[in-house]
Amino acid sequence: MADTRFIVRTALIVALGGFLMGFDASVISGAVSFIKPEFALTQFELGWAVASLTLTASLAMMCAGPLSDRLGRRPVLRLAAVLFAVSALMSALAPNFATLVISRLIGGLGVGAALIIAPMYIAEIAPAALRGRLVSFNQLNIVVGISAAFFSNYLILRLGHSTAEWVQTLGLAQRNWRWMLGIEALPALIYFMALLSVPESPRWLAMRGRDSEARALLTRACGAQQAAVELAALQQSLAGDARRERASPGELWQPALRLVLTIGIVMAIVQQITGINAVFFYAPMIFEQSGIGADAAFMQAALVGLVNLVFTVLAIALIDRLGRRPLLAVGMTGIAVCMFALAYGFGSARHTLVLLGVLGFVASFAISLGPVMWVLFAELFPNRIRGIAISFVGLINSAVSFGVQLVFPWELEKLGSSGTFLLYGLFAVVGLALVMKLLPETKGRGLEELERALVKR
Repeated sequence: MADTRFIVRTALIVALGGFLMGFDASVISGAVSFIKPEFALTQFELGWAVASLTLTASLAMMCAGPLSDRLGRRPVLRLAAVLFAVSALMSALAPNFATLVISRLIGGLGVGAALIIAPMYIAEIAPAALRGRLVSFNQLNIVVGISAAFFSNYLILRLGHSTAEWVQTLGLAQRNWRWMLGIEALPALIYFMALLSVPESPRWLAMRGRDSEARALLTRACGAQQAAVELAALQQSLAGDARRERASPGELWQPALRLVLTIGIVMAIVQQITGINAVFFYAPMIFEQSGIGADAAFMQAALVGLVNLVFTVLAIALIDRLGRRPLLAVGMTGIAVCMFALAYGFGSARHTLVLLGVLGFVASFAISLGPVMWVLFAELFPNRIRGIAISFVGLINSAVSFGVQLVFPWELEKLGSSGTFLLYGLFAVVGLALVMKLLPETKGRGLEELERALVKR
C-alpha cells in the first residue's frame, strides 16, 4: 500500500528549497531603498545589486542537473542549503557594494541548484496521480518564501520605529536592510537539517543500478504493484539509453526532442518576460512610483505576497483536476489584461487601479505560469536527458529574469511606468498564442508514457 504521508512529507521537505529561493530573491525588494543611498548607487548599479543573484543562478542551473546525475539529487540540495546560509550572513555584514554583490552571487548558486533539483526530485518520487500537486509544492514554497520576505521586511521596518530597548540594541532602525538580508540564515540551517531525513531519488538509484533500493522507495510511494510497473518501464527506458553514449548537451538539438525543447524554451521565456520578477523584486518601488508613502508601499508589497500565496494554493488544488492547459489559458489572459490596466493606471495616476492591476497580475501568474512551468519541465523531458534539459531551459528562464531585473530601473526612468507595463502586456499576448499552439495536456500521464508520446525515436 502506498504511504502517501511519507511522499507528502518528503516533497514538503525538499520543496523548502523553494522557500529559500523565494525569500532570497524577494527580500532584496525591501533593502534596495536603503542600499542605494548608503552605497551611493546609480540606477544601473541598483539593478546589478538586485539581478546579480540571478546571474549565478543561471550558471548553477546549467551545472546542477549534470552534477545531480553524478552525485545524486540529495547532496546537491544540501549544498544549496549551505550556500543560502553563507550568502545571508555575508550580505548582512557587507561593508561595501562589492561585498554585497559577491554575497548575492553566492546566494544565486543556491537558488539555481534548488530551483532545478527540487522539482526534479519530487517528480521522480511522486505517483503520477499526485505529481502535479506535489511538484507544485516547490512553487508553493517559493511563494511562501516571497510572502515571508515581504512581511519580514515590513515587520523590520515597523519595528525600527519602536523605542523599545531591545530594538535599539539590535539596531533595527540603523541596520534595517542588514537584518532583512541576514535573517535568511535561520531557515537555511533548518533546511539542511531536514534534508538529512530525505532518501535519494528512486529514479536516480535505478540509473545507478541500485534497483532493490529504487524498488523499495517506489513501493512505499505508490504500492508494490504500481512500483513493479514503473520500475519495469524505467528499466526499459534506461536499457535503451544504455545502448547509446552518455547524454550530452548536444543531444538537446536532435529532431526527436524538437517539440519538448521548443515548449520548454517558450515556457522559460514567457514566464519571466511578462515581468513577474520586476514586480517581486521592486514591489515597494513600484508602489512608491504611484505616489504613496514608503510605509504604505511596504504594506502593499506584503499584500502582493499574500495574494501570491492564496492563488498558488488554488493552482495546486486545480492542476491535477483541470490540467495544465486550462490554467495557462486563464492565467496568461489575466496577465495581459492586468498589464494593460497597469499601463493605463500609471498613465492616469489612478492609485487604486495600480494596486488592483498588480494584485490581479500576481494572482494570474500564481495560478498559471508560476507553478505550471516547473511541473511541465519535470514532465516533458525523457529520463536520460532530463537533468541536462531542465538545466538548459532553467538557464534560459534565469537569463531572461536577470535581464528583466537589471533593466527595470532603467525602463522606469526612460520609458516610464506606463510604457514598461504596456510592453509586458504585449509579451503576454504573444506568449499566450505560442503556448496554446504548442502545448499538449500532460495531466495524469506517467513520465515514461509522456516520453513515448512526445519524443519520436
